[in-house]
Amino acid sequence: MARHCIQWRYAIGGAVVAALAVAMPQAVAQEATPDSGAQLRGAFPPDTGRMAPSPVVPGPTLPANTTVVPRAPAADGTVPTGGQVNLVALLTVDGQRIDKGLVWRIFASARDPRAAPNLVMTKREASPTIELDPGEYIVNAAFGRADITRKIVVTAGTASSEKFVLNAGGLKVKVMVGGVEPAANTVTYDILSSERDQSDNRVRVLAGAKPNVINRLNAGIYRIASRYGDANAKVEADVTVEAGKLTEATVTHSAARVTFKLVNRLGGEALPDTQWTVHAPDGELVLQSVGALPTHILAPGTYSVTAKSAAGVYKRDFTLANGEVSQVEVLMQ
Repeated sequence: MARHCIQWRYAIGGAVVAALAVAMPQAVAQEATPDSGAQLRGAFPPDTGRMAPSPVVPGPTLPANTTVVPRAPAADGTVPTGGQVNLVALLTVDGQRIDKGLVWRIFASARDPRAAPNLVMTKREASPTIELDPGEYIVNAAFGRADITRKIVVTAGTASSEKFVLNAGGLKVKVMVGGVEPAANTVTYDILSSERDQSDNRVRVLAGAKPNVINRLNAGIYRIASRYGDANAKVEADVTVEAGKLTEATVTHSAARVTFKLVNRLGGEALPDTQWTVHAPDGELVLQSVGALPTHILAPGTYSVTAKSAAGVYKRDFTLANGEVSQVEVLMQ
């Protein structure tokens, strides 16, 4: 399978943060398998209501990115029994704050380590300030497909600020066919992480993504698996997403467009209700369709097509070149 990838990277700045913040909603619509560790890629997409995993930051010791100050008594002199927490998300350790597109999920730690934590609240503000009872909580900050999960400790009568560094970047994919961008809705691509599942397959981070859309991801190495059309015109390319940067990748497809036609004489009318099957030279099934004049996009190469109608079954071999637009007639004989 061919691989093409051209990348440009730009240092972090306000424009990049803004671009990541307004990425298309589909970038957060799919669910991915979480990994173990402080950062869970796509573990909690918006509105799934999933429970968080076991705590990823142990012990009651406050992390270095926690600031705690005593809370002043209320106007009536009563001392607050709970704690106040302000949640802040950063793209990088020394980067600027993320001011939109965030989803916060706060879970109460379960006393039984075998039990799932309970979802306490969900916030969609950029930097919410929340009131919590004293205790340990697990907080997940999600920014598109980038997220981080860690434990916080809330103390009675204190106000704290919790910083979450997502180490997030953006990936924008441009697709070219024959030197031009293809028609809308003819290309989709999946984004796969470098991690492997139990079957040694790459973990899918995002499925069915559209070109020219910024996808917000944790920093790391990803594979783009792009498909043009509904058959075998596919391209794969590896890209690196860096924290605080926008990576733009261009993938180029080689493809041909072919229309099939079953006729009783060359140049004749197409016969209706025809079932079509296309195989590669090694016998691999490429596609199946039904119709008088089905049109498909295929990778360049040699194929065998079978047309099945009420009158019988007919076959023909054909070859397609890159960029070709062809009509393949199958003669009933």
